[in-house]
Amino acid sequence: MIDARIETMPGYGGCQLAVHRLGSGRPLLLLHGLFSSAQINWIKFGTAQKLADAGFEVIMPDLRAHGQSEAPHDAAAYPADVLVRDALAVVEQLGLTDFDMGGFSLGSRTAVRSVLAGLGPRKLILGGMGIEGLGNWARRSAFFIDAIDRYDEIKHGDPAFISKSFMKSQKVDRVAARLLLASVDDTSAEDLAAVTMPTLVVCGADDDDNGSAPALAQALPDARYVEIPGTHMSSVTQAALGEAMVAFLNA
Repeated sequence: MIDARIETMPGYGGCQLAVHRLGSGRPLLLLHGLFSSAQINWIKFGTAQKLADAGFEVIMPDLRAHGQSEAPHDAAAYPADVLVRDALAVVEQLGLTDFDMGGFSLGSRTAVRSVLAGLGPRKLILGGMGIEGLGNWARRSAFFIDAIDRYDEIKHGDPAFISKSFMKSQKVDRVAARLLLASVDDTSAEDLAAVTMPTLVVCGADDDDNGSAPALAQALPDARYVEIPGTHMSSVTQAALGEAMVAFLNA
């Protein structure tokens, strides 16, 4: 196994983003999920290595307010769709023109909105995402904002306990994360007609955190659904995730 290379580049407004790169070959931009990082979603459990072994250069930014990227506390650093602006900045700075793209959970939401904002990957991968998750962010974000606001009082048995535990394990900057949550925009089912590239929707069999993944695949013009083992939290640990991604990208 080869360690990922890490470089820093400016995102929107100059926010410094840590970008992890593994392998060489066709570029594949991967965006991780909320409160996570490139290390947790893609590297730790071998998904990035599988993709690198299959001939891809896997490019994995830590989203702002996550991982090794900056976490500014200024509300001005979190305009609407700031994660999309960051993704566009990474693509531009790396000079990516012929590439693939994927995401998990919040990363999937960001990948879809990046396509709607003008990115044109050859193929798209949406992990841990259902159609309701793209269009009902207010309810989802309210849950996480509540977990941040009640962080010190959440005990075992509280519905937010798992989120608190994950934030604690990842050393999440809660001030920055709260600002980021308010910057994310919805994507309507009607907007999905513009996501025309071949798309893989891959989701854990017991993952309904973001609604129906099969319904998302049906709503997209050219998509297939693949079920892998796991819940929203555990599916990224499964070898089946990387295997499904490699099979789709190399088809």
